[in-house]
Amino acid sequence: MTKVLTDARSIRIKGRSFLAVVLSPDLPLEDWLVRLDDLAARSAGFFLGRPVVLDVTDLEIDRPQLKGLIAELGRRNVSVMGIEGGRPSLVEPGMPPALKGGRPAADFEVAVAEPANEAAAPAEAAKPEPPVTRQALQSLIISEPVRSGQSVIFADGDVTIIGSVASGAEVIAGGSIHIYGALRGRAMAGSIGNASARIFCRKLEAELVAIDGIYKMAEDMPQNLRGQPVQWWLEGETIMADKLN
Repeated sequence: MTKVLTDARSIRIKGRSFLAVVLSPDLPLEDWLVRLDDLAARSAGFFLGRPVVLDVTDLEIDRPQLKGLIAELGRRNVSVMGIEGGRPSLVEPGMPPALKGGRPAADFEVAVAEPANEAAAPAEAAKPEPPVTRQALQSLIISEPVRSGQSVIFADGDVTIIGSVASGAEVIAGGSIHIYGALRGRAMAGSIGNASARIFCRKLEAELVAIDGIYKMAEDMPQNLRGQPVQWWLEGETIMADKLN
């Protein structure tokens, strides 16, 4: 039986680019996962809601090992949206798709604690080390503009940008965001559940602003605030804005 299509409306297919975190594991994978767990423990919400690309370029693993790695990441609530690099035969139906043509942004690394020196002298090994107390970071200051394609992520507190945030760039903070320049890209404050966070910028030209998951796109922003110094905050489930005096 032939089905006659009576609806002439077309299907709209759009092209868009999105920013993602790229994870580049190294061997042995067990040790790399331990370092990843350390990062997650010290930066709660680092991968929360973040698209992740798994870069396996030059990594000598087979398909079962890759599937096992994706499963381990899934158990850590790391959602892999695609796989970059590696042989085409590594990817099979049901796995995240192979990606090509990614545009690099700024790299960032989080250092992990080095293991104790096993070659220490017996007398030194027996000597107890005094406890060290470190105060948790509460703010991150970026002393240069954030360029298009770059992503600044700081889940532990406030982010201050001494400069502008370009179109196509994003700033994500667990606390508030302060931008001493034009905000042309995306700013997402209170990213791990802080409804009291705010966004401040000297010149509003943003693509998107969000606080605690509630967002507002450029076309929904008050036109009288475009190009003005502005602050954003939440009142209940509504994101509010006003000109800074």
